[in-house]
Amino acid sequence: MSDPLSCPELLQNPYPFYDELRAAAPVKQVTTGSGGRHSYLVTGYAEAKEAFTDPGLSKDTARFFADRPSGRNLHPAVAHTMLATDPPEHTRLRRLVTKAFTTGAVTRLRPYIRDTADRLLDGFPDDGEADVIAGLAVPLPVTVICQLLGIPEADRAQVRTWSSDLFAAGQPQRIDEASHAVAGYMADLIEAKQRTPDDSLLHDLITVRDEGEHLSEDELVSLAVLLLVAGHETTTNFIGSAVLALLQHPELLNRVRTEPGTMSSMLNELLRYDSPVGIATFRYSTKVITLGDTEIPAGVPVLISPGAANRDPAQYPTPDLPDADRDARGHLAFGHGIHRCLGAPLALAEAELGLGALLARFPGLRLAVAPEELRWRRTRLMRGLESLPVLTR
Repeated sequence: MSDPLSCPELLQNPYPFYDELRAAAPVKQVTTGSGGRHSYLVTGYAEAKEAFTDPGLSKDTARFFADRPSGRNLHPAVAHTMLATDPPEHTRLRRLVTKAFTTGAVTRLRPYIRDTADRLLDGFPDDGEADVIAGLAVPLPVTVICQLLGIPEADRAQVRTWSSDLFAAGQPQRIDEASHAVAGYMADLIEAKQRTPDDSLLHDLITVRDEGEHLSEDELVSLAVLLLVAGHETTTNFIGSAVLALLQHPELLNRVRTEPGTMSSMLNELLRYDSPVGIATFRYSTKVITLGDTEIPAGVPVLISPGAANRDPAQYPTPDLPDADRDARGHLAFGHGIHRCLGAPLALAEAELGLGALLARFPGLRLAVAPEELRWRRTRLMRGLESLPVLTR
């Protein structure tokens, strides 16, 4: 049986499929991969939240695949990032980068984010068609994370292409090649910053390594790649999906236009409604565990779906409709527990300022095509639009 999680229909609209699975069992065995391998997919909210913190689930992919050759050629800096580690290694690595993404640090970045959004919107026509994805959702978070890392402007388009290629569903060679290209680039950039120090986050990590924090060269490259990719991919997807949701639901759009102070709470509801992460990164059971009413044997992959969990009617009544008055702060779009996305404050700031600038600049903004004509990226990990054509008046 082929992998149902990679079928085009599921990529376009996974929610009916998630509903069917959840109705049958909130934790259910499914076929994944072309080899007929089985995994457990978690679609229930309570079960997903529990799975995110269950010590019986490991993210140490190196350990899992040690005696299971995959035949892949992923660069180690991509295959074994901080996301693919457990404590205490994960705790040590996360501590080194957390300070860059605190609420205070993000607050200091807000003027730069706002100015960047304004400059990007200067490229939109006052009365014509524009693509929100290419014109705002991609370049805004890319520019911000590249600025943080100290990536030269001339290189940013190329690193964005490599990053996108890492999520090319069904194209393992393309993914593997991109992993080597981006890891090689970051290794060269680290070497350059060792010769010519600057005030970038990347140089801060180099300094931490040099001051005896035991950050190896491989770990440094891996952290740089992870920060680059995680620093913009989810935000790009979220901005696009949020704009689409607002344009499809005029009552929400009117609320944020007339009550700008509601934007913050609205963002959480929009994250719940269409999570930028469809299925979270790889986990596997290190022992027999029980999630909900399902017993999972040791040594099998477990896939947690924030996209499905956030539409669980047991947690959120009428989940398929975005509700401006809903308190959705408990959503799982950023994960939960020790692996919760450390860039969440930055992503929220970029979405808030980017969306706010877009809606203020173009009060007549509307879709340029029928919603059914829109196409979603071919990746089950991320959920994001390939493009979002809009009319600015």
